[in-house]
Amino acid sequence: MAETGQIVEAGQLTRRAVEAISERHGEPRWMREFRLDAFEAFERLPWPTTRDEKWRRTDLSGLKVDELTPFAEAPAGPLPAGLRMTVDAFGAHSGLLVQRNSVAVHADLDGQVRERGVVLADMHQALREQPDLVREHFMRYVRPEKSKFSALHAAFWTGGTFLYVPPHVEVALPLQSYTWIDSERVSIFPHTIIVAGEGSKVTVIDGFGSLTAEYQAFADPIVELALHEGAQVRYVTMQDWGRNVWEVGIIRSALARDATLNSLLVGLGGKLVKADVESVLQGPGASSEMLGLVFGDGRQHYDIQTLQEHAAPHTTSDLLYKNAVKDRATSVFIGMIRVHPGAQKTNAFQVNRNLILSDGAKAISDPKLEIMANDLRCTHGSATSRLNEEHLFYLMSRGLTRAEAVRMVVEGFFAELFERVPLERVGAQLHVAVAAKMTE
Repeated sequence: MAETGQIVEAGQLTRRAVEAISERHGEPRWMREFRLDAFEAFERLPWPTTRDEKWRRTDLSGLKVDELTPFAEAPAGPLPAGLRMTVDAFGAHSGLLVQRNSVAVHADLDGQVRERGVVLADMHQALREQPDLVREHFMRYVRPEKSKFSALHAAFWTGGTFLYVPPHVEVALPLQSYTWIDSERVSIFPHTIIVAGEGSKVTVIDGFGSLTAEYQAFADPIVELALHEGAQVRYVTMQDWGRNVWEVGIIRSALARDATLNSLLVGLGGKLVKADVESVLQGPGASSEMLGLVFGDGRQHYDIQTLQEHAAPHTTSDLLYKNAVKDRATSVFIGMIRVHPGAQKTNAFQVNRNLILSDGAKAISDPKLEIMANDLRCTHGSATSRLNEEHLFYLMSRGLTRAEAVRMVVEGFFAELFERVPLERVGAQLHVAVAAKMTE
């Protein structure tokens, strides 16, 4: 359980704050130096503005990270009811980690799974008990100098999940991790590393949430997935932050020969969310399915940028992202397929579809190709539509109210995603979440 008291106050994005966090966890010298080098990069790199191409559709001027504390303990007492209900909704699991603010508060792993060599731990425990594995993979795929926010994360990271699945081990039930914010004026920096050994198979559900509070909060998560030869990983990340939370996050995966990744990103909450989702196919025969569901309402702003990077021949990627927006919400999708020289026989598909439910809502889509090979098959496209009044009239003529008809259209819009995720409890959660959005 968490200790009491704060070690860092609000507004302390300083070298001393980095040192205090490292000291609190008794980190080895190499991690302390890594943090301090990242902090120097953070100070050196400029804050992104709408003048930068990558950020021109997302304005961060309202984010006051320097007024937030970069570390918050967990309040004493049992888990909040909202958090417990959310965790329980996903049903049976082989292991569960719960992080509250900046610290882990619960961890369990099925004994039989543990006996097979699977490691599931919060990152600080893993750093103590599996130092070589952590050092091999920590910030290997997302370098601190990648951006102002990756440097900030590398300097102040706290909590997160470390998962190692040994070669040829299959974990039957999902492993779950959940991160919850319930502290005022806090920034959190959870770091997740998933290492799937040769021929292993595992499903991971990664949840993020909070209740809406009066004060601003910020999340800067990074997820790194390393799939060794022939590994099969299904990774689901579901975010339902309160409307006071800003998020800038990165999910990056590296796939070796014949590895398969099935990923799903779900974006429901938050005030402003910007996420980079990147899949690098490094070995021949690697395959990546990238699915996304975003539903924005009110004045929510989502900016999702994806990368399908084919660095080896005979690789396949298949992306489908669906965004629905209503009220005055905005969704941005920027997708890139990049095929390296020599990556022949690539198959890459990218589709973004958007549904606008209100006159004040906006959906922006920009699919791209960067092709440096000549023997391949690549397709990309996007489509944006509004509610079809004729379709609504037909449904209402069958006895449905307008609200029921709109809900049916939205559920139909997302149905393809539901069908492509063979996790019954996740599908049920998504149906509930979409229905809740329609009544907000």
